[in-house]
Amino acid sequence: MKLIRGLDPLQVVALVLLSAPAIGVVFLGLYALWRSDQTLWWLAGFVLSAMIGYGLQQWCVRRDRRLLEEAVTQADPDWPPEADEVWQRVDALAESLEPDDWPLDDGGRLLTLGRRTLEAVAEAYHPGTERPLLELTVPHALLIVERASRDLRGDIVEHVPLSHRLTIGDLLRVQRWKEQAERAYDLYRAGRVVINPLDALIGEAWRQLRNRSFGLARVELHRWLLRAYVRKVGFYAIDLYSGRLPLDERETSRPAGATGEHQSSTQASEAETATELAPLSIVVLGRAGAGKSSLINALFGRLTAATDVLPGATSGVCAYELEREGFTRARVFDAPGCDGEDSDPAALQRLVGEADLVLWVSMVTRPDRAGERAMLDDLRARSAQRRNRRPPPFIVVATGIDRLRPAAEWAPPYDLETAARPKAVSIRAAVEALAVDLDIDLAGVVPVCLAEGREYNVEDGLWSSMLAVQDEALRARLLRCLENRRRNENWTLMMRQLRSAGRLLGALPERFADRMRR
Repeated sequence: MKLIRGLDPLQVVALVLLSAPAIGVVFLGLYALWRSDQTLWWLAGFVLSAMIGYGLQQWCVRRDRRLLEEAVTQADPDWPPEADEVWQRVDALAESLEPDDWPLDDGGRLLTLGRRTLEAVAEAYHPGTERPLLELTVPHALLIVERASRDLRGDIVEHVPLSHRLTIGDLLRVQRWKEQAERAYDLYRAGRVVINPLDALIGEAWRQLRNRSFGLARVELHRWLLRAYVRKVGFYAIDLYSGRLPLDERETSRPAGATGEHQSSTQASEAETATELAPLSIVVLGRAGAGKSSLINALFGRLTAATDVLPGATSGVCAYELEREGFTRARVFDAPGCDGEDSDPAALQRLVGEADLVLWVSMVTRPDRAGERAMLDDLRARSAQRRNRRPPPFIVVATGIDRLRPAAEWAPPYDLETAARPKAVSIRAAVEALAVDLDIDLAGVVPVCLAEGREYNVEDGLWSSMLAVQDEALRARLLRCLENRRRNENWTLMMRQLRSAGRLLGALPERFADRMRR
């Protein structure tokens, strides 16, 4: 009624006169169809055209939906195990969002949604705190907002058509025009029913089909934006609590949290930046006399570690730098025998705690493996308990295979898959027994021979296994280095802040004197 009272009568007359020819053509066309008995054919063509158009629009909607699904932020595979559980909370929150509950034009509601996301992450890391969100420092909160906004902006520019041309003013003007147009169109629809009921019925059916299709695309885009917003905020909040989001961006500028190929490249860049000075840590463990030092010599291809036939030849822990084409630069630690007099369980635990890859050397001719199993179980259990770190992969190196029956036969290579020769049968049986005794997957046991002049399966088998677990070891290294960096960051920033405060205090007397002279 307000709209009708606000109309100028002369404008209404002008509008009727201008639209009369077009309306007349419609009536004349319908009359001609009726006179020529072509109305049913016209209706059939209209329905067929509407169905094809609706189907094409639905295909476009599904295509756009697939494009949006490809831009979904995923969990970082380099996160520690505890972060994977937190990400499930964030993902569940994102999936539960409905566009009607979170309008994009309500800034207060979006702030509430962002706060709810941060609270979901903070509660997981501070379960005993009454208000865990207050444990977040102000600089870190600003950094999360900055990173999430930057990535979300990139996703919108990349996946929302014409978003780089639309301004906020354009959106507000379109919204105002849409409201006015809808009121005017409702008045037109009411008059259309009175003037031409059949045409109005057909038009309404077409409008419902069209609006349902285009409305679906609009709702899908709205839902994607909400979920992308929650996942971005949650991603960087988890990054913060995992120690992967430093305040000092001069140390590393990591645009992570991206999607698709860009996310993979940024993760690789971060890994290179955070660990460019930290070689991969490989720890060689096992019983005394199992062949640990001989294994290191074989890995290096030259005499590197001191070897002896007597048990406990290696006193203390020795470190060696290892560089090989196709493999990350590494530092190999040769530890004393775990059952020797020089063995220190606490020191061994600390050494494994800083390991990215563990090579456990075991002699296949020694059946008494209860002590090895207990030591391995303890090491693996302690590694699994650290929820903020990835456990290092374990490879069992089975040595002494040349001593298996028949002892006189030694003619490598041996095919352990078919195991047709007697020596191959013995090696396969020994490897399977070792895997069972030490509770490790059969693929994680590598049989080698380290006897002088008989070296076998180090270059092919062992190096292949090490390359296979290299990515897993690099994840463990990344978290190890990031944890160390996080411990050092507080001291670094504090020293920098103290120096800045000292310079400011030192300059105060001079500034005070200048003011007095003025």
